Amino acid sequence: MALSRLAAEFAAEIKLHDWSDAPFRIDKAGHHRQDDKPGKRSDRELTWQHAMNVCTNAMWVTAQVLAHRDPNFDVGEFADACGVTGLSRAALKAGLRHAADNGYQQPGTRIGIARAQV
Repeated sequence: MALSRLAAEFAAEIKLHDWSDAPFRIDKAGHHRQDDKPGKRSDRELTWQHAMNVCTNAMWVTAQVLAHRDPNFDVGEFADACGVTGLSRAALKAGLRHAADNGYQQPGTRIGIARAQV
């Protein structure tokens, strides 16, 4: 099953970004360290695994919204498109908050807690 246009666009942005220095700076979408001017380069860099953890969390946050909105959403296909590797389909699904009706919880709510104030 093909990703929706919206999901494909989210995935493309997540995959494009260089996550290796994400906790140390804020930057524009699609950041790549090799494009930085010398004065903007951070001397700190995450390991590949730590960068993948940040990317995976970005994927899950986005996937929560997509899964809630689209009954045909496939988190495994979305993770692949985002460049997230190393997790089983079951682990990817477990990273999302599920609702009692076998759907997905509304964005902005926590398990067992009423809708968060935004």
